[in-house]
Amino acid sequence: MKIRKSMMVGVCLLAGLTLSTAAHAGPSGRCTSSQSAAVQCFVANAVATNMTAPRYGMTLAQFQDYGVAVSTILQTHHTYLSLVGISSAIADAMPPTNANGSANQAAQDLAVEQIVNAAVTSGLASAPSGVTQQDLEWFSLDLVNAMNNNNGYISLMTPGVSLRIVDSYIVTATSNGSVNWTQANQGISNAVDSFIQAGLIKIPSGLSSTNVKSFLQATAQTIYSYKVSTGRTTL
Repeated sequence: MKIRKSMMVGVCLLAGLTLSTAAHAGPSGRCTSSQSAAVQCFVANAVATNMTAPRYGMTLAQFQDYGVAVSTILQTHHTYLSLVGISSAIADAMPPTNANGSANQAAQDLAVEQIVNAAVTSGLASAPSGVTQQDLEWFSLDLVNAMNNNNGYISLMTPGVSLRIVDSYIVTATSNGSVNWTQANQGISNAVDSFIQAGLIKIPSGLSSTNVKSFLQATAQTIYSYKVSTGRTTL
């Protein structure tokens, strides 16, 4: 539990996963009335000291709800681990730039949203009570944005290798600029079976290889769209 609380504070400070209520936190007693109130007071102080500010077009009230949602996500188990893994992989393999080095934040943002949606649809992540899928997407966007500025350490750790493996099947199935998706999806499916058999992928309790294949095949579509948008031939 201490680790999760530390993660919550650390992520809030690093990625700005915080909210704003108003200029005043209110009576100190309110801050200890519940976990949500404690988060609200923490963020009010963070906003007052310019540590964070509302974003994604949120009103202060919406940003408040988001901040409480973040604290809930960080108290889950598989969901926040899945989102951290997804975010680090995207920051490594799908940067917010075009092939020529020019900025393209929109391409990365769309990839985050689509891959998080695929994770939820395939059962790799789920929104806990009081949290929406939009909250999960914003949470992941904040993580990716923070990880984009990593001084090359993300590339050193290569968390994006899984996305590059998926991309290799897209590349193999591409001819004259057109992707044979039947071939690509079958290649991904076969790879998952082989990795499971070799012990390189261990399926968590409650999931099956079908969930993993569904997620990776949906992710392949996102990778392709990202490459088209950024002018890349590979990740």
